Amino acid sequence: MSFELARPSRPAMVLWRAVQVVNLLVTVALLAGLFFYEGPTLAVLWNVLIPLLPATFLIAPALWRGICPLATLNLLTNGLRGRRPLPVHWLRPAGTLGIALLFVLVPARRFLFNEHGFPLALIIVAVALGALVLGAFFDLKAGFCNAFCPVLPVEKLYGQHPFVSFRNPRCATCTLCTPKGCLDLSPRKSALQATTTAEGPGRWLRTPYGVFAAAFPGFIAGYFTTTDGPLATAPGIYLHIGLWALGSYLLVTGLVRVVRIRAAVALTLLAGISVGLYYFFATPSVISTLGLSEPAVWIVRTALIGLALAWLVRGLRRLQPSIRFPSNSDSSVPA
Repeated sequence: MSFELARPSRPAMVLWRAVQVVNLLVTVALLAGLFFYEGPTLAVLWNVLIPLLPATFLIAPALWRGICPLATLNLLTNGLRGRRPLPVHWLRPAGTLGIALLFVLVPARRFLFNEHGFPLALIIVAVALGALVLGAFFDLKAGFCNAFCPVLPVEKLYGQHPFVSFRNPRCATCTLCTPKGCLDLSPRKSALQATTTAEGPGRWLRTPYGVFAAAFPGFIAGYFTTTDGPLATAPGIYLHIGLWALGSYLLVTGLVRVVRIRAAVALTLLAGISVGLYYFFATPSVISTLGLSEPAVWIVRTALIGLALAWLVRGLRRLQPSIRFPSNSDSSVPA
């Protein structure tokens, strides 16, 4: 089963392909830099390139998903060993594994990846190989981009109400490779559909994605209230971040049960809060890496938090007056 979406023009597709190739080459250059120019490459990666992603997800998640180098690799091998859609019963295990990878890899920055390029390069290569292999066995992005990718949970959370919406150029012909919750098919429904297996007020918090979303603000705060250290500090770092994440989850659960906040509203609020927290903490390192003066910290921080606030207000307005829980095939709700 497949159907045609709005196909980009030929010049637009040429431009997309060119940017995808360039982004793949930039990734190769970053890998080389991690081996031979460790310090500067790590600084640029963590304090310049990575901080661009949350804002990109807010503005237009399809932009990053259209040029992501891992997605390019995932589709490079598409069809070599079959074109299977992702089975419905794999949705939750695959998503849970992606969340687990995120919660394991991000704290590891503090004792490993922030200061050591070689292990980071190995992880990137391993994930890239995983994208290639899964692309060979599953249709389009079903095997990696829409399933096991550790960035996908964040893309779904931040991509709920994009300022700019357009079809992912990789998916001009949709084959419904992912039966439910495809971010490319409908950003607004993707995160919500990840929590709809449990019905009833507050029960979405018992789903893996609900746990992730509720814990994520604390996870971010926990990460930024730790410092880099040697490998021996790993248990303490995981404990510290884990306690912050747990506190966040318990706080959100209590508020949801008392105030009876709907899942769609709660997910939007959690996304806005998480982005705001991230940029509040991350901006000083970005400004320092760029060599800008101290006043620039508050200017950039205010602008980025303002972006998150504008996104949040816009998202809450879009949710009124009612919320539905449609499937991918329901075309009555706009993406």
